[in-house]
Amino acid sequence: MGKILISAGHGGLEDGALDMGVTVPGTSESAEMIRIRDLVVPELRSRGFEVLSVPDDLSREQTLRWINSRCQRDDVALEIHAGAATSPGARGASVFYIANNEVRKSHAELLLLALLRRVPQLPSRGAKPDTTTGVGNLDFTRRLGCPSLFMEVGYLTNPDDLGLIQNRRRDIALGIADGVASWSRAVAGNAAETIRSFPEVNIKVNTGLYDEKGIIINNNAYIPIDLADQLDVNVVQDPEVRRIRYRGVVYIKAIDLREYNVSVGWDATTRSVTLKTINALPICSDQLQRIMGKGVTSDIQMLMFLKANNENAVQPYKDLPRFYREEGETEGVNHDLAFCQMCLETSYLRFLGSLRPESNNFGGIGAVSGDDGAVSFDTQRIGVQAHIQHLKAYGSTEPLAQRVADPRFRLVRRGVAPLITDLSGRWDADPLYGEKIMAILRRLYESAGLL
Repeated sequence: MGKILISAGHGGLEDGALDMGVTVPGTSESAEMIRIRDLVVPELRSRGFEVLSVPDDLSREQTLRWINSRCQRDDVALEIHAGAATSPGARGASVFYIANNEVRKSHAELLLLALLRRVPQLPSRGAKPDTTTGVGNLDFTRRLGCPSLFMEVGYLTNPDDLGLIQNRRRDIALGIADGVASWSRAVAGNAAETIRSFPEVNIKVNTGLYDEKGIIINNNAYIPIDLADQLDVNVVQDPEVRRIRYRGVVYIKAIDLREYNVSVGWDATTRSVTLKTINALPICSDQLQRIMGKGVTSDIQMLMFLKANNENAVQPYKDLPRFYREEGETEGVNHDLAFCQMCLETSYLRFLGSLRPESNNFGGIGAVSGDDGAVSFDTQRIGVQAHIQHLKAYGSTEPLAQRVADPRFRLVRRGVAPLITDLSGRWDADPLYGEKIMAILRRLYESAGLL
């Protein structure tokens, strides 16, 4: 049986400051997760498992290095966190796994089911690929040498979840222990049945078959690093790209190429890892982040993407994709980026934050000094028009093609942020704001079959 390595999220130093994670009156994410972890560890040890507890004073990078220096192929690693949202109604448990790994997805479902069996009052948010997170990936699921999962046990910002976390701590710990025990046995069983040579798989690039083979390690596809060079992707200096040397060849984890605008999939019929490059898109890679430009998705592709993320939004907002395309074309703004920013600002039109549906404020445009309350627009069309204009204010010095609908247009220094990533710290205080929009853009293109 392999080892189990468990980390309580946050608690270490990040950029010289103590990272407590989410904080609410009277407690913090790191404090609550440490308390749960300290119940899980002895419970698993009492069942005969070898368990390592990650020290709580390590930074994120130190945590990854600590685990990688100790883990083997048949070990498992879990990090537990709590969620947070501006809306107190958001709640529930979820487990994130590395995208495109169906085996790891089944492990995540196993873990979640075990937790909910012990605490049925906790809603399930499901097992989710890490591409659905804000920045489109998780270090904990990507950069470890053993199978790993990232769990959110509930939302500290929700009174009901917080009550369960604090008052049903023992049951939560038992549920996690049940799930991790089953997961560890499953991984150890698979490892015992597999010889120490890695199985080979085919590699398809833009539908063509690549000459060399890839390999499968811990149910993840790895490809020769020479292929990345041929794709014009320079990963040599990127420490976040997982790599190994096997039989004289350096391989990299295929899913890591996704951050370089390469779509990564799996064809079970031909047992092939599939790569689709940005060259297949009718847009240059250096134009992807430019606010001023032409979007490539259709109204129906945007609507289907919205449906996949919030089915309840399709009927009341069925015309919204068309509004974004038309208004974007009118002002020369990339409607793909604007639409994805709307998805981020409104939580896919769930309006979990301070925005309200009746305001038609899809870009989170703030009130001008002296105005009272949030900015509202009479119709969805005008709300989209104002959003597009606000983007144009940042991305261009060209005049507007229509009358001004954006109340803050005159307050922006024109052309100061030509790239969507330049909006980080400007449109939103989040330093990863632009990267989160780009992560949604990749998912939009993948869902539309464009990437």
